[in-house]
Amino acid sequence: MPATVGRRADRLATVRRVTSGIDRRTVVRIGVVVAVAYAAWLAVKAFGRPYTFFDMKIYHGAVVWWATGHELYEFVAPDTTLGFTYPPFAGLVMLPMAHLPVEAAGMVNALASLGALAIVLAGLLRPIVDRLGWPLWFTVALAVPLAAAIEPGRETLGYGQVNLLLFALVMADLIGLRWRSRRGTHVSDEDGPLLRFVYSGAWAGAGIGLATAVKLTPALFIVYLMITRQWRAATTAIATTIGVTIGTFAIVGAESRTYFGSVLWQTERVGAADMTPNQSLAGLLARLYDSIETPGLLWFSFSVLILALGLSRASNAHADGDELTAFTLVGLTANVISPISWTHHLVFVVPAIIILADAAVRRREASRGLAHRAGQAATNGALPGVNGLRPPIWYPTLTGLRHGVAAIGLYLLFLVSPIWPYEHQLPEVSHYQDGLFGALMENSLAVALIVLVAALPWRPGAEPVFYTDRMSRVVVGARR
Repeated sequence: MPATVGRRADRLATVRRVTSGIDRRTVVRIGVVVAVAYAAWLAVKAFGRPYTFFDMKIYHGAVVWWATGHELYEFVAPDTTLGFTYPPFAGLVMLPMAHLPVEAAGMVNALASLGALAIVLAGLLRPIVDRLGWPLWFTVALAVPLAAAIEPGRETLGYGQVNLLLFALVMADLIGLRWRSRRGTHVSDEDGPLLRFVYSGAWAGAGIGLATAVKLTPALFIVYLMITRQWRAATTAIATTIGVTIGTFAIVGAESRTYFGSVLWQTERVGAADMTPNQSLAGLLARLYDSIETPGLLWFSFSVLILALGLSRASNAHADGDELTAFTLVGLTANVISPISWTHHLVFVVPAIIILADAAVRRREASRGLAHRAGQAATNGALPGVNGLRPPIWYPTLTGLRHGVAAIGLYLLFLVSPIWPYEHQLPEVSHYQDGLFGALMENSLAVALIVLVAALPWRPGAEPVFYTDRMSRVVVGARR
C-alpha cells in the first residue's frame, strides 16, 4: 500500500512539473477556443446545407477533361448543365489538381482557404488587438471558426470554392499599403533584400491584379485605387492583370480566345438571375418582379447609383484614414452591382462585422474619456455640456451600442442565413409563395449588403495608408 501511494505521488509530481510552466490563462484560452470551434461546427450543421464539394467536382472534372486533350470550355459536368466559367488563367492554376482525387483536391482547397483566412484575420485584427492589449493568437483562433461558420465561409469551404483565396489576395494589398505607409519601420540593415522588399509594400496591387485575372469582379478595386490616386498600386494591379492575361494567351491561346470571345458573355452558364443564392441587386430585382430575368434598365440605373455611392464612401473613408473600411465598401459594392453574387461570394461581410464591432469599442472608449473629463470639470466647479449639465453616468455604456448591436445582428443574419427556408424557383414556384415575409427573408442578405454600402461607418484615423513621401511633400508645400 505505501508503495502504491508513493507511485501515485511520483506521478502527481511529474504532472505538477509539466504544468507548472503553463499559464492558467493560456489553458483557459485554449479551452475557450476549442469550445468556440465546436460551437461553430454545430452551427454549420444546424444552418448550413449538405456540402459535397459540388463546385470543386466541376472544376476538377473540367481540368481532368482539359488535361486529357479536350477543350476546357466544352466540359459539362455529369447530370448538370454547368461547365467551367473562370478565365483560362484560373484553369492553369487549377490544372495541378487533375492529378489528385476530387475529395483530396477539395480538402487541399479547404485547408488552404482556412490558412488564408487565418493570415488575413491576423492582419486585419492586429491593429485592433494591439490597441486593446489582447493576445493576437487567441483573437485569431476565435475569429477563424466564427468567420468560417457564417454563410460565405461555410459555403466556400463546403462547395470547394476559391473566394477566401481571392479575398486573401485583395487583403494582402491592404497590408502592403499599410506597410508602405510605414516604410523602414519593419526592417533593419541585417534583413535581406527580399524581406526589405516585402515590408516596403512596393508590391501592393499585385494581389488585386492576380485576383482580377482569376475573376473579373475584383477589377473594381483598381477603379478605387485610381479614384483615390494611389497610382503606384493601381499601376501594379493593371500591369499584373495584363501581364498574366497576355502570358496565358501565350500558353493557351485557343482557350483564351474562346473565353474572351464567347464564354465571358454567356451569363446563362452560371444560372438564372432569380435563383435564391444570387443575393446581388440583379437577383433581388428579379425576385421582386417574380421573373427569371432582371429588369435591365432598372437594374442598370440602381447599379450606377450604388456604384457611385459605394466608391464615394470608400474614397471618403480612405481620406479619413480608414483603409480597411474603404476596401470593405468596395468589396460590398462589387457584390451588390454584380449580375450574379452567390452567397459564397459575400466574404467582405467578415471585415464589415469587424469594423462595426471595433467602431462600437472605439466610441465607448472615447465616451469614457469624455465622462472622465466631465467628472474632473465637475470637481473643479465647471460643469460642461449643454446648459451646464454633466453627461449621465451610463453614457459610456450606451455610446456605440447601435454599432455593437449592428455587428451582432449582421453576424447572426449570416450565421442563420434565413434565405434557405424560403428558397423558390421559377416557373415552378412563385417567389411570393410565402407572402411578403417570405420574400423579405429570401432577399435578406441582399438587403443587408445594400444597407452596409449605404451606412457602414468608418473610423477616422484607424489605419491610414498615406505614403510617407506624399505626406512629406504636402508638409513641405504647406511650409512654403
